[in-house]
Amino acid sequence: MSTTAQSRPRTARRDLAGSPFLAAARGRRPSRLPVWFMRQAGRSLPEYRALREGVPMLTACFDAEMISEITLQPVRRHGVDAAIFFSDIVVPLVAAGIDVDLVPGTGPVVADPVRDAAAVGRVPELDPARIEPVLDGARLLVERLGETPLIGFTGAPFTLASYLIEGGPSRTYERTKALMHSDPAVWHDLAARLAGIAATFLRGQVEAGADAVQLFDSWAGALTLREYREFVLPHSARVLDAVADLDVPRIHFGVGTGEILPAMRDAGADVVGVDWRVPLDEAVRRLTARGEPAPVVQGNLDPALLHASWPVVEAEVRRIAAEGRAAAGHIFNLGHGVLPGTDPGVLTRVVELVHSLEP
Repeated sequence: MSTTAQSRPRTARRDLAGSPFLAAARGRRPSRLPVWFMRQAGRSLPEYRALREGVPMLTACFDAEMISEITLQPVRRHGVDAAIFFSDIVVPLVAAGIDVDLVPGTGPVVADPVRDAAAVGRVPELDPARIEPVLDGARLLVERLGETPLIGFTGAPFTLASYLIEGGPSRTYERTKALMHSDPAVWHDLAARLAGIAATFLRGQVEAGADAVQLFDSWAGALTLREYREFVLPHSARVLDAVADLDVPRIHFGVGTGEILPAMRDAGADVVGVDWRVPLDEAVRRLTARGEPAPVVQGNLDPALLHASWPVVEAEVRRIAAEGRAAAGHIFNLGHGVLPGTDPGVLTRVVELVHSLEP
């Protein structure tokens, strides 16, 4: 039986001084342009589908051996420069005792949506002992990844809150925005509770051996800059600050966030993830408009273009790599996750091409 998080010693940090991913994330010149893909461990891989056959997603997310194997699959196949911890943004919510399920074809579905002060008051804290089976997967990965860094991650408070309030995925976030503006005190109470859950989950992964982290605020692009700064930034900052003393690079990513990139950096990001809508050199311009030092950026090939002909893909990869040179560091990635129908062979070719380009 696992010991509790409080009594488990922190996993020793590996010597990854030669990692191109970590060098770029820290704003240093890497030996090659690093690349990894969001959702690289998932449905695009036949070995993943075979392993997951008949196994519910949440079962896999609490099984240390499955976590380790699924995380390793794209590293073996593609030769990417970092592994992303196999999990889901709802895992810490489930571990905390919130009744949320992952419904195939739909996404997270919440049994009892959280829409008033009484419901917010019932949102529990996350007992670190409840995520020990998950963190055991991280510990296995530290043993098995060799010189490949491991990225831990969690969902950001706004994105988690949107699922709890809406009851599931939404295109308009009308209930979320209505609560935010109509009852700010209730909103901030909910966001603070979710920030605590996310912070516990993220710190646990780093203490178990993760070498970097990514905060996914997937749906923050639905907000105005004013809304983001007032209602979201303080809570996301709390999550990122939870690992500030552990000296790991912190990546902050969302979809459709071109208008709020500087605010996302202000939340504590060492690396700003950029989706495909904003060219990387333009993202750098926006991120330095107030005179800040040049940022490190991550991105940003449109995942849909992986279905195009190879000359199209190659031209886009070369363009993005050239635009990324405007930054203090560039980690090549997609502008969102790998789509399920993507040919894995194309991903492998992208990795080979990126590695051939000047960092």
